[in-house]
Amino acid sequence: MAALRIQSDWSRALRDEGEAWLSCRCPGKPTLYGSVTRRGLSSEGIPDIAASEGFLVQEVTKKSILISCPHENVSTKFLAPYTTFSRIHQKSITCLDISSGGGLGVSTSTDGTMKIWQAANGEIRRLLEGHVYDVNCCRFFPSGLVVLSGGMDAQLKIWSAEDASCVVTFKGHKGGILDTAIVDRGRNVLSCSRDGTARLWDCGKSACLGVIADCGSPVNGIAVGTADDSLNLGAPENPPSEREIGTEGKILLLAREDKKLQGVGLQSRQPVFLFVGSDAFNCCTFLSSTYILAGTQDGNIYQLDVRNTNAPIQVIHRSGAPVLSLLPYQDGFIASQGDGTCFILQQDLDYVLDLTEADCDPVYKVASWEKEIYTCCRDGIVRRYQLSDL
Repeated sequence: MAALRIQSDWSRALRDEGEAWLSCRCPGKPTLYGSVTRRGLSSEGIPDIAASEGFLVQEVTKKSILISCPHENVSTKFLAPYTTFSRIHQKSITCLDISSGGGLGVSTSTDGTMKIWQAANGEIRRLLEGHVYDVNCCRFFPSGLVVLSGGMDAQLKIWSAEDASCVVTFKGHKGGILDTAIVDRGRNVLSCSRDGTARLWDCGKSACLGVIADCGSPVNGIAVGTADDSLNLGAPENPPSEREIGTEGKILLLAREDKKLQGVGLQSRQPVFLFVGSDAFNCCTFLSSTYILAGTQDGNIYQLDVRNTNAPIQVIHRSGAPVLSLLPYQDGFIASQGDGTCFILQQDLDYVLDLTEADCDPVYKVASWEKEIYTCCRDGIVRRYQLSDL
């Protein structure tokens, strides 16, 4: 698909210099270049913007600009952040999540810290200390009061968001933990690791309930979801432990370094499908009980039907940069990539929504709460976008 790009700091550039560059890249064709120029302000304080030849400005607000390239039949709405938080961490922010009520954020950084902060203003509330080396991933439990984290120290930890105490530590992985998932309300959790395994854990007993898959290759990302009724998940070889809560009828997706996307019955531990992609898979998610998405190191986003994974429904490719994060959003999804792009595709929109200002710094993770979207980036900034601005 064709990809429209705009100068990362376009909103400031149009305010200060009065001009920002544009490009439209379509695979296999020469890139089209142009610019948008500010001619003044309307009586409502909205910039009056014009585009160079080959591009059209269709709509402008204080925080967004809708531009089309008729030659490639592509339209993109570029959205500037509502606010940015630059003081939460000192270095790259590798992961973040927002609590179910929208009040708190949690993030991890290459500065070695994991912090809980106010989602509204970025004010730091708690410092979560206890991992050795970098913390790779963090997420809130559905309650919004508890955090799950995984680190390069091969430890999985559960924390109280209220007093920052570490209430459980799980040990068993032989390599750094790369991603986690929570089953239902969180009596069981999942993790995947550089050691090639995905494991199921019992939070109440601080115990490993089993190795769900041993892939022989690092597992970069996982996702758990309810499987379509018609899908055969297989039967467990042994009766499941009574400590397993909510695993029946679930499928676990594994985004593997060896270019494979795997589906495994969570309770049965049996393989359901194996799809081979173009490069290492970095992340995966469920759009529904039938449709899944997975992103690769070479910039492909595969949409698959779990009932028949022989061929993808579609492959979305906007650039060759690694796909780092995928998140279901309304009737579509949000994707972020290693070249600073972060975009939303929705079925009911005839344009792509591009979340701007990360420049060329990788956007490692995206989280959402209602109409607010948060991104974290190598530049150490958390950006908060308000889709209600649209």
